[in-house]
Order: sequence, then structure tokens, then C-alpha cells
Amino acid sequence: MIGIISFLGFTALVAVIAFMATRTTDEDTSDGYFLGGRSLGAVVIAGSLLLTNLSTEQIVGLNGQAYNEGILVMVWETLAALAMVVTAIWLLPRYLKGGISTVPQYLEERYDTMTKTWVSGLFLTGYVVVLLPIVLYSGAVAFTAMFEIPEMLNISKTASIWLCVWSIGLIGSLYAIFGGLKAVAVSDTINAIGLLIGGLMIPVFGLMAIGDGSIMGGLSALTAAHPEKFDAIGSASSSVPFATIFTGMMLVQLFYWGTNQAIIQRALAASSLKEGQKGLLLASFIKILGPLLVVLPGIIAWHMFGGTLDSGDEAYPTLVRKVLPAPLLGFFAAVIFGAILSSFNSALNSSVTLFGLDIYKEHFNKEASERTVVKAGKTFGVLLAVMAMFIAPFIANAPDGLFGYLQEINGCYSIPILTIIVVGFFTKFVPAKAAKVGLILGVVLYCISQFGLKPMMINSNLNENNQEILAMANNLAAELANLPNNNSEEISDLKSSLNGLISADEIDSDLTKSVTKNFDAVKKLYKKDAVSAPSLIQAGSQLGDKVSSITKTSYPHFLHVMAFLFLLNSIIMLIIGKMNPRETPFYQKYTEQVDIEPWSLVKPVGIVVCVIVIGIYIYFS
Repeated sequence: MIGIISFLGFTALVAVIAFMATRTTDEDTSDGYFLGGRSLGAVVIAGSLLLTNLSTEQIVGLNGQAYNEGILVMVWETLAALAMVVTAIWLLPRYLKGGISTVPQYLEERYDTMTKTWVSGLFLTGYVVVLLPIVLYSGAVAFTAMFEIPEMLNISKTASIWLCVWSIGLIGSLYAIFGGLKAVAVSDTINAIGLLIGGLMIPVFGLMAIGDGSIMGGLSALTAAHPEKFDAIGSASSSVPFATIFTGMMLVQLFYWGTNQAIIQRALAASSLKEGQKGLLLASFIKILGPLLVVLPGIIAWHMFGGTLDSGDEAYPTLVRKVLPAPLLGFFAAVIFGAILSSFNSALNSSVTLFGLDIYKEHFNKEASERTVVKAGKTFGVLLAVMAMFIAPFIANAPDGLFGYLQEINGCYSIPILTIIVVGFFTKFVPAKAAKVGLILGVVLYCISQFGLKPMMINSNLNENNQEILAMANNLAAELANLPNNNSEEISDLKSSLNGLISADEIDSDLTKSVTKNFDAVKKLYKKDAVSAPSLIQAGSQLGDKVSSITKTSYPHFLHVMAFLFLLNSIIMLIIGKMNPRETPFYQKYTEQVDIEPWSLVKPVGIVVCVIVIGIYIYFS
């Protein structure tokens, strides 16, 4: 009861403060609704940036990867600080000079209207198919595991996911669609404070549980028991090989923090360039501490639960339920709920902005009043939210965990958009034709690479190793046949998938994934029932390791692919610009929407951030 009261109390407090802070903002105008009246200060910008980013797809997904792989996945957090420095020093001044409301509006100035429309369409597609559903699903996973909702309501796990997805989606829609950016940003700031406090509680209580009440004792025990989990250098078969830091990783970070509308919209709403730069750099300092919230708990969960969880994505919520004192669970649930709402309503608000300003007013009603544009955006937001809520539960079938799925799929639109923005920044004569070619080639070539060539190469290499794989499969089948009690549903499923693999004319990744998935279920069944089957576990693990090794090394990592396509498309755009340049060089006019005098300390502070990030990597290498 105390937990429920604290949950409802903190959630209501955030809503009341957000309402009080936004009641004087004129939200019938575009600037008022979409950019909070261009009135955001550094602290609000930093808080909103962090909480828009740090939601359950980060907390659940990244801790899930850390549960499986260790500290090497901190690269997603630490390198973000470098991208924020680049954005503060080089990108934000250009955005604010043009007084733009959306990134595609800058592309309209630099190229043409159709380029703006295409990019807005790519953003919206990515939000509705990937980002919004993942935020909803990861939030549903967190609440289902933390509060054991299936047991509480006597419903299935799938039904619990659907219930949580729609509950989160409906409440988040109210904030984003009817409150505007300022309501989102203010609620984000309050929730960010709660998330930092609540988020740090989890590793603290987790380490104390490991160390018999001592935080340092727990850390010592953790590093001594799992030294391999504290190596920041990823191997070629890891989810983030070390070499990707120097190829696609920095490009992904730069896209996310410098061009992604859902993120950069907070900085575009700054009252001045100084405030925007301070907000970005303040957020970059806090971001460096991110691994404490989204990596360390995953490693603690591995120490506590080993491989007994159904998936890595359950590591964080299960750890929370295990180590957090009951009276604090309600407060932490409210904080997590706020983080979920933040990412959902931030992406939804950005979608409303993109549709209203870049598509509706441009192509459906050029003479629309600002009130009409805002109304059209809200209507579109309702439709988008409903679509995302229908899609979200099906993310459960995504391979490689939530976070890996999110990052790879994002490449379909992130690198093409980043390419034309970077080329546009650094050239004056590259024409709109080149931008369109860059967008089309970027999307098409990435899709061909990841959804055509990659599966083909994996299947080819699996078949090259078919004798070894089939020998391991037969060995596992023999171990299953020798089990004294082998009539469970999990064992029947494994037998069936093994028979399919052994009798197939050709091996493909779908067959091996089916065997691996069913073996994991059998392995967890035996561990949970405390029954020893060492030879069975060994046989299945050997097969799984072999298939995993082939799958991960058969094709270049998606971050390497992104870097290659970025370079290729940039060269193609430059060639087009050389052969068919603009008639006049591009010149960006200063609209005087906000003061663009830079913060005097932006470069020194940025250098300090970069030095800290490099130092962290050296220490953990």
C-alpha cells in the first residue's frame, strides 16, 4: 500500500508542477506549442535531454546487454558525451542562427522543400515503427517484472505486456499531444532528478547485497568474481567490437544527439545559444555517469542470477525487485514511469511537430493558421500513438535484445539523414539533387546490406560448417534421448527443432535460431528446478556457441556498414556537386529569433569532457 501511495503521489506531483509551469504559455502558436515559446533554460534543456534519452529502452535494454557482455557496452553512454560537445560547438549555432523549429527545415533552406519532406517522412517512419513501440514495450517489460503483474492480476505475461503498453501509451499521449513541448520539458526535468536519485539506488543496494552491507566490499567481490565483465574492449564477436568506436559508433552518436528531432528539439527551444550550449554540456557531464545507471546494474544482476533469466532484458527489473526495499519501490516505479513517459511523449511531440510544420502546412494547407497547424498536429499524434501501441507488443520477437534491435534498425534512416546534413554544412554548392540521391541510396543500400546480403552470408557460412553443426546437433539429440524424464513441453519443442535442423537439406539461420531458443528454455527449466544435466547443458552450449560465432563473424558489423555507406554517399554527393553545382552558393541568414552569442567557456568545457571520456576508456582497457 505504501508503494502504491508513493507511486501515485510522485506521479501526481509531476503532473501538477508541469501544469502550473505551462499555464501561461500560448500553445495556440507554433513556437508556443512546438518549442515552448523558445524559453527553455540550461537546466531544463539538460534535464529534458537526459530523460528523453534515458528511458526504459536504455535502462532495460542496455542493462540487458551488460548482463550478457559486461562493461564494454558503456560505449553507448560515454561516447554520447563527445557527440554532445560537437553539437554544442558546431551544430547548434547553425540551427539557432536560422531560427528553425525542425531539422528538416534547415534542409529546406540548404536544399529544397522536397528534401525536407522526405526527411520528415523518414523520421516519422522511424518513430512509429521503431522508437515509439520500443519505448512502450520496454516500459511494459519493466513494470511486468518489477510488480509481477501476471501473478497479481492472474493474467498471462503477454496480456500483461498489452495492458502496460496501452496504459503507458494513453497517459503519455495526454502529456505530449495536449501539453506541448514545455509540459514535456518541465515534467522531464523533475523526473530526471528523481531518476538520478532512484537510479543510483539500484547499484548501491545491489552492491550492498553482494558485499554484506558494504558498497566497496560488493564492488570488490563483483570485480574479483567477474573480471571479464570489466573489460571495455569488445572482441570481433561482441555486440560492440572495439573497432566500431572509430567507424560507425561516433556517426550514430552524432546523428542521435545532433540531428534527431526528438532530441535536438530541446536545444532548438533554448532562449539563447548560451543557454542551449550550457544545457548540452551540463547533460554531457551527467551522461558520463550513465554507466552507473545502465551498465553496472546489469553486471550485478549477472552475479546474482547467472543465466537463469528468460532474457537479458529482464535483468534490471528483476534486480530492482530483489534489492530495493519495499517502501521505496513505489517511488522508483514512479520515476521509471516518468522516464517511460518522457521518451514516449518526447518522440510523439517531435512527430507532431514534424507533421504539423513540415508536411501538413507545406503540402495540405499552405494558408493554415497556426491554430489549425497545431490542431492538425495533435490529430496526427493521436493516430501515431495508437499505431505505436498496436505495434509495441510484437517487439517481443526482436532478435539480439531491445537495444541492439533499436540501433541496427535505426540505421535505415539515421545515416542517410546525417550524410546530407554533414555535406550540407561543409559545402556551399552541392545541390538538392545530390541530397535526394544520398537519401535514396542510403536507405536502399543499408536495407540491401542488412536484410539481404547479411542473412545470405550467414546462411552460406552455416552451410560451409554444416558437418560440424550437424554433429553437435546429433550429440544434443542423443543427450535429450538419454534423459530419464523428457516429456516436458520445453524438451518436446527442442526435439522438434533439432529434428528440423538435422533433416533439412540446407541449414539457415531460422533453423538454428529455433534450436537455440528452445535449448535456452530447456536450460532455464533445469536450472530453475535445480536438476543437474551437465552433459546436456554442455552439448547445447557447444552448439549455441558455434552458431553464435558463425552468425556474428560472417558479415561486417552494422556500425562498420554505416560508416562505409556514410563515406560512399558523401563522395557521391560531392561528385554530383562538382558536376552539377548550385547556381549560387548557399548562405544562411540570421533570423534574429534568438541571441546567438556563444558561451565563452563552451570550448574549454568541451575539452574537459573529451579528456574525461578518454581517461575512462584508458582505465577500463
